[in-house]
Amino acid sequence: MKTNFSSRQPIALITATISVLLLVIISMAFVTGVPQYGSNSSTLMNTLGTTISGPNRKLLSHGEVLPDQIGGGKCSKSDIVINQGPTSPLPSGIPMYTVEITNVCATGCDISGIHFSCGWFSSARLINPHLFKRLRYNDCLVNDGKPLINGRTVSFQYANSFPYPLSVSSVVCR
Repeated sequence: MKTNFSSRQPIALITATISVLLLVIISMAFVTGVPQYGSNSSTLMNTLGTTISGPNRKLLSHGEVLPDQIGGGKCSKSDIVINQGPTSPLPSGIPMYTVEITNVCATGCDISGIHFSCGWFSSARLINPHLFKRLRYNDCLVNDGKPLINGRTVSFQYANSFPYPLSVSSVVCR
C-alpha cells in the first residue's frame, strides 16, 4: 500500500510555520519591553501590559563607597568613557585610529589627573602631548592632567600597525 505524502507536506509546513510564529510572539511578549522615560528606575512594560521595574543604580548606605569610586563617591573611573576606532590610513599605509575620551559623570563633576593603562603606546604620527602622552610604560596622561569638564571630549588620532588597548587606571575628582 502506497501512502501519498505530497498532499500532507503543505499542511505540515503551514502547521510548523504557525507554531514557530506563535513561539516567537509569545517569547517577545515576555522578554521585550518598552522603556518608560522620566523616572529614576528602569521601568519596562511588556506587550502583555505587565510592568517590570528595577533601580538603575545600586543604592548605597550612608558612607558606603563602591570599589572603583575615588574621592568619596563623587565620581569614578567608569565616568570616563573611551571610544576608539579605525580611520583612514596614512599615505604610507600605516593604519590610523581615532580616540575619543569623554567625561560622562552623572553628578556633573569635572575629572582631572586622568591616567590610562596604555602599554608601550607609540604613534607614527605626532600627537599633541597636551592631549595625550605616555609618561612611562603603561602610564599615559590625558589633557595634561588638567580637568576634563563634565560632558566634554578630548580626541586625538594615532598611527600604528595595531590599536592599543586603552583603559582608565586612575582619576582625581573635582
